Amino acid sequence: MKSAEIREKFLKFFESKGHTIVRSSPLVPGNDPTMLLTNSGMVQFKDVFLGLDTRPYSRATSVQRCVRAGGKHNDLENVGYTARHHTFFEMLGNFSFGDYFKRDAIAYAWELLTKVYGLPAEKLTVTVYQEDDEAYDIWANEIGVPKERIIRIGDNKGARYASDNFWQMADTGPCGPCTEVFYDHGADIWGGPPGSAEEDGDRFIEIWNLVFMQFNRDEAGNMTRLPKPCVDTGMGIERLAAVLQHVHSNYEIDLFQNLISAAARETGATDLESKSLRVIADHIRAAAFLIVDGVIPSSEGHGYVLRRIIRRALRHGHKLGQAKPFFYKLVEDLDKEMGAAYPELTEAKARVAEVLRAEEERFGETLENGMKILEAQLAKDPKNLDGATAFTLYDTYGFPRDLTADICRERGVTFDEAGFDAAMEQQKKTARAAGKFKMAAKVEYTGEKTRFVGYESLHHDSKVIALYADGVSVQELKAGQDGIVVLDITPFYAESGGQVGDTGVIKSPGATFQVEDTLKIQADVFGHHGVLASGSLKVGDAVDAQVDTAHRARTIRNHSATHLMHKALREVLGSHVAQKGSLVDPDKTRFDFSHNAPLTAEQIAQVEAIVNREILENHATQAKLMGFDDAVKSGAMALFGEKYGDEVRVLNIGSSVELCGGTHVSRTGDIGLFKIIGEGGVAAGIRRVEAVTGENALQMVQTLNRKLQEAAAVLKTSPDELTSRIAQVQDHVKALEKEVAALKSKLAAGQGDELVTKAVDVNGIKVLAATLEGADVARLRETMDKLKDKLKTAAIVLASVSDGKVSLIAGVTPDATSKVKAGELVNFVAQQVGGKGGGRPDMAQAGGTNPEALAQALAGVTEWVSQRA
Repeated sequence: MKSAEIREKFLKFFESKGHTIVRSSPLVPGNDPTMLLTNSGMVQFKDVFLGLDTRPYSRATSVQRCVRAGGKHNDLENVGYTARHHTFFEMLGNFSFGDYFKRDAIAYAWELLTKVYGLPAEKLTVTVYQEDDEAYDIWANEIGVPKERIIRIGDNKGARYASDNFWQMADTGPCGPCTEVFYDHGADIWGGPPGSAEEDGDRFIEIWNLVFMQFNRDEAGNMTRLPKPCVDTGMGIERLAAVLQHVHSNYEIDLFQNLISAAARETGATDLESKSLRVIADHIRAAAFLIVDGVIPSSEGHGYVLRRIIRRALRHGHKLGQAKPFFYKLVEDLDKEMGAAYPELTEAKARVAEVLRAEEERFGETLENGMKILEAQLAKDPKNLDGATAFTLYDTYGFPRDLTADICRERGVTFDEAGFDAAMEQQKKTARAAGKFKMAAKVEYTGEKTRFVGYESLHHDSKVIALYADGVSVQELKAGQDGIVVLDITPFYAESGGQVGDTGVIKSPGATFQVEDTLKIQADVFGHHGVLASGSLKVGDAVDAQVDTAHRARTIRNHSATHLMHKALREVLGSHVAQKGSLVDPDKTRFDFSHNAPLTAEQIAQVEAIVNREILENHATQAKLMGFDDAVKSGAMALFGEKYGDEVRVLNIGSSVELCGGTHVSRTGDIGLFKIIGEGGVAAGIRRVEAVTGENALQMVQTLNRKLQEAAAVLKTSPDELTSRIAQVQDHVKALEKEVAALKSKLAAGQGDELVTKAVDVNGIKVLAATLEGADVARLRETMDKLKDKLKTAAIVLASVSDGKVSLIAGVTPDATSKVKAGELVNFVAQQVGGKGGGRPDMAQAGGTNPEALAQALAGVTEWVSQRA
């Protein structure tokens, strides 16, 4: 059974059991600072399991794209060397949100495996948590699995519930027992059943894990039963395909065999069992889909994970003898294998190949240089590699740690990982931390959702349904207290999608609460953060919630302009432009996007012209709710790093159509004026544009105009003639500089003639040490050359002082360098004036910070030379 058929049969089976088929979420979890990458099928449902979000369905099934190549779930170093480790894999899953539980989940799993996929029942062994009698009884008495093939797995990590068969999302929160299904590859394969001493062998392979979330663990470790227990299952399609295709290694399944053949074609390799080909075949999947989801190679975060994966693949290509770019050519082969299941890959494959090729070209030199340094170090000590050298390779030359570790492992070299980690930790202390999400204070809330009316109104009659002080629920806030107010209905927009939260006031007859920020406590619960300016505010009070209209107006102008700017950037620069982050506040919009070169002045002008034309056309803004898939099919753009539910808000503003839950102007003309105020790079392949709108844009234009008028007045010309006038001034300055240089040269020559007579003969060497007033380094060099010509055999030190700093230059004629070295001579003087220096035997340069000591230092030159001549 081919991989594509396995995928389709799984989804169709659970759809027939009342499950909603949910598309795979991106590999970058939306608005989740706790996770770098999506590593399991349940990630997109995490808030549902935590009770922070709801869905219109209670049963779901998905084939989720996953990556495990960083953090806790890091399989990168094992990839290619084992039969079942991957950076990228597809997780088949079915989920119940308070609907069915153990009995149905187990029955569905057994039916699918034995009836639909046709696996022999006698080849399947199951495990249950030692205390889960319910699951054990279902397997034994209802499914009919022989008791000798039902294995209880106990606590094996030193505490109760610390078992491979007890799952938990975190130290606290939803958790519960799990039951796993293992396939027996047969007695001819070494290994024992789970729980045995030989369980690490390859005979019994786990293919499916069914997690039963039935408890909530609090901070004290107490377990309470959930009112609506849930089911979360996961089965790797690669492992299942290996079983159904009667092969032992995942790399032998149809999908991988085709990719391995393609990798061999591009590298020239002939051994299809090569571990390097396995690495390349695995890594093209991870790299391509990360790029599809908007990640590009960089030095931090998601981009760094991608870069590590790409560079590891390239290193294995290099190991196979392919030094030219080859990895990007595999995108077409990957699309043939997986494009039907993931049309987003087909749509983006040209961009994916372009990004990969650019990274390959960039890494070619890094790999060559890094290998030379590594080889040189290993030549000194072929058995050990110190951590400091490995870190220098990584930090200075961009040579990834895992490549160094790979090479060491292949050659039997001990890699000082502790030393590397120590050097890394030291660097982290001085490096800027990666971006952090702003989050509301963590509070426990179990009440009703907030109804948001801020699209239609900026004030509303509401009721206080919860209050918090110092993160703790209270019944009353008193004057002067900081706190969080939760309302049943609010016009305040909570920070999301790059737009800052609203400010304003919440008033009751006896209190005024100043709202300084609005943040989400849960997906549909808004927390109004601020201080109670006066009075007393209690839970249950009727209040008037009033948004700061000026703050909101400036913010929505900037937000709406961001959509128009995004569209204009794609029009001017190309369709590869994709949002990488944004911040919209009342002062400006900051927009990060993928592009590999600075914007030219002409391109910036084009973007401004396009946006301002849309503003002048005064289009009406329209927003409507649609299903996600329908919205994307209609042409709406989904943005990188955002989390979308099954129903989304589609914003039409001018020619831009994007998914956005933010607040916006009614018509494009309300933006007033758009002006870009800055453009620059923030990471490899990421540019940032900052822009202003409305009154802020007008103020900026007026300020620039005033400065232009002032500059024209200073140069005694009109603003229209300012450019040509500046050019004239520059030409005049250059002419004066040439004239000054000629005069300095003439002066230096005169000083040189005078200095010849001051040289002292020391054993046949003319020694001269002198200060040239007002001379720069160029003049010192010029004078030095002339003195050497005139003195023939000589050792000379010349110095000058400017702005409290000493400049030194030493020269020795070729016939005297066997006795006196210019580098040593200049260093002798420099050390006495607070500096150091060096250079060639015939010419050297230095500096110092103590001009007061210069005269005495120069006076000692003759004696220093006499000791050597």
